[in-house]
Amino acid sequence: MSTLIKGGRVVTASDDYIGDILVESGTISLIGASLDTAADKVVDAAGKYVMPGAVDPHTHLEMPFGGTVTCDDFTSGTVSAAFGGTTTLVDFCLQIPGESFAQALENWHEKIDRCKPVIDVGFHIAITDLNKGGTLEDLAKVPAEGVTSYKVFMAYKGAVMVDDETLFQVMRTAAETGALVMVHAENGDAIDILVKDALAAGHTEPIWHARTRPPITEGEATNRAIQLARVAGAPLYVVHVSCKEAIDPVARAREADWDAWGETCPQYLFIDETALEQPNFEGGKYVYTPPPRPKEHQDHLWQALRSDMLSVVSTDHCPFRWQGQKTLGQDDFSKIPNGGVGIENRLHMLHHFGVREGRISLNRMVELVSTAPAKFFGLYPKKGTIAVGADADIVVWDPEKPFTISAQTHHSNSDYTLFEGTEVVGAPEVVLVRGQTIVEYGELVAEPGAGEFVRRAAFGETLTAGQTIEA
Repeated sequence: MSTLIKGGRVVTASDDYIGDILVESGTISLIGASLDTAADKVVDAAGKYVMPGAVDPHTHLEMPFGGTVTCDDFTSGTVSAAFGGTTTLVDFCLQIPGESFAQALENWHEKIDRCKPVIDVGFHIAITDLNKGGTLEDLAKVPAEGVTSYKVFMAYKGAVMVDDETLFQVMRTAAETGALVMVHAENGDAIDILVKDALAAGHTEPIWHARTRPPITEGEATNRAIQLARVAGAPLYVVHVSCKEAIDPVARAREADWDAWGETCPQYLFIDETALEQPNFEGGKYVYTPPPRPKEHQDHLWQALRSDMLSVVSTDHCPFRWQGQKTLGQDDFSKIPNGGVGIENRLHMLHHFGVREGRISLNRMVELVSTAPAKFFGLYPKKGTIAVGADADIVVWDPEKPFTISAQTHHSNSDYTLFEGTEVVGAPEVVLVRGQTIVEYGELVAEPGAGEFVRRAAFGETLTAGQTIEA
């Protein structure tokens, strides 16, 4: 089926012009002014932005964690993503301790076979065990499966945290295999002691989640990971940077042209630690890791995004229901499942409070949510841009549409949102994935299964439409 998108303001990371886009056989076949071309479907985009579909490189769907399982599967999670203008996500395939990497990948493929996505999906491999489960030899084989990024946790002691030896071994393997290393950077040993001290003193409320994870524990681990990656010769990507103490070592790495980069997430740009003090356990909704920080860190994050000291805005969508999941820790903050709901509202928040309020340009927003993550994670230029030959992953965005973020307007299985009641201007109108319309004027018009698994290129390499990564 062919689609002609007419008269829109086409915005990429570098371009901004009025034009028409012809989509054929799932890719962009022609771009021009006033195209006089027949098509099966015509989308009138006059007065609208036409942007490349967003790429979310940081999600946790149907993942066992904190004594429960995240509440979105690959159907509900990708539907929610599509309604927010995201057309590709890369989810963390979590190796359960004792499990091989092949078993972990098989488990995650089973999830997308059972709960079929409506947008395209890739995987990272999250390493928790190199002793009784996975081996370095097996880890080196994972990129051949199109899974070209390794994730390690420097926090959550006793669960998924790895020691520095494992971290360094993973980095050296990444340097040999062309994989990108992703780190959750917090000093898990120090935090474990602080949590035990707080509980022993009778502090059980959600605010103690933040008080036992001070910014310096994130800053120290970020610097340690960067320096270890330099020794190993591996490229490093620091996830969910939340505070100045972690921005500083990333900025130093960027200024020195080391192979280290960082991302942040909307919850750190807009929510501060006072949210954890809400009464009647409402603060438990805002227990995610790293925790919300004092408000002054938000200005530092915005400046880092403007200056490219931070390169991506992801969501870290790790959804739990408040009732029955978050409330597992009602009497002990350390038992509250860590994670927040965010896959649907990333572009709403960045467009309104970033672009409309003058913090970032429209081109920069596209770069942060689409082009940069596509480049980091082996998807560009198949994804992340509007160009002839690219996948027709396209969002027609109405910049003047009022929208209220709430549990009633989102499509996640979670029973709350992080930005409940926030009123924004600007929302997706039409969302296409490889030329197939997924969302149209507020309605889901595609069936589960419209999305596909995407095999990604090695770090620093490109992926073009129709390209296959050889197994």
